Amino acid sequence: MRTEWKIFSVIAAFLLFATGLYGFWTHGDTGRVEWVGTVALLLSFLLCAMCGGFFWFVARRIDLRPEDRADGEIADGAGEIGFFSPGSYWPFGLALAAATAGMGLVLWQFWLLGLGLVAVTLAASGLLFEYYTGTRRTAEH
Repeated sequence: MRTEWKIFSVIAAFLLFATGLYGFWTHGDTGRVEWVGTVALLLSFLLCAMCGGFFWFVARRIDLRPEDRADGEIADGAGEIGFFSPGSYWPFGLALAAATAGMGLVLWQFWLLGLGLVAVTLAASGLLFEYYTGTRRTAEH
């Protein structure tokens, strides 16, 4: 995680510099700041800073991974990584629900936006709890 937070921090610093430069440049060129690009760059900086902060926070609490060590070998990362779903239809439903909510926002139809947000909530819950449904079986049954 140490590599990731450093990368995100460098990108965030560049975006903060680019935000200031863009605002200064547009103000010098047109006499006023072009706010859409300035705010977009600022929000991009904040997103990268948020991701970098998260990775920094996690990196302090876990042991070094093989890719974070200078003497790490490929074989050090071998073994079970975790469980990955072999196939799921929930991402498609989530994308469809997000598109519905986005279309409601674009067309300024609050009923469609509300329907899409409810569908996004249900689809995200379905994706999250996909393998936690059904009855729990114990060895006694």
